[in-house]
Amino acid sequence: MMSAIQWIIVLVALQRLGELWLSARNSRWQIAQGGREIGRSHYPLIVLVHAGWLIAMLVTIPASAPLNLSLIIVFLVLQIGRIWVITSLGQYWTTRIISNPAVPLVRRGPYRWIRHPNYLIVVLEIAVLPLAFGAWKIALIFSLANAAVLWWRIRIENTTINDRMRQT
Repeated sequence: MMSAIQWIIVLVALQRLGELWLSARNSRWQIAQGGREIGRSHYPLIVLVHAGWLIAMLVTIPASAPLNLSLIIVFLVLQIGRIWVITSLGQYWTTRIISNPAVPLVRRGPYRWIRHPNYLIVVLEIAVLPLAFGAWKIALIFSLANAAVLWWRIRIENTTINDRMRQT
């Protein structure tokens, strides 16, 4: 019988797998519309960090670990933010960087106020979920790994966005 902690981690993993499916579908559509992928070389590292984060929690957090309900609620609120990001971008949401200069940049939803709301949510998720189980070492290690990969990714994405803005 799985513990509540294991169920939560499995549900998050299933959510991420569903998002990867949606991302692949949206990526194919964007490429068909004339988009092109930018910065492909960092993508395997992002997948590795996220998969490693889930696996580390599943393997190292004991089923008897205390569960901080307040942090679980924070994590659930972050999922609402994640859904807001995904629905705001619609078919343009992917886990990859795909650019099509013929398509205007999205400026609705959280993108009205912040350039990378999804990354903010991910940073918080990677810290909050393991902390909800008392796994501060996992929160720290994967927050640092995620920060390094995001630093690389955001530089690529900002360059792409800035180039597009100069073209308009």
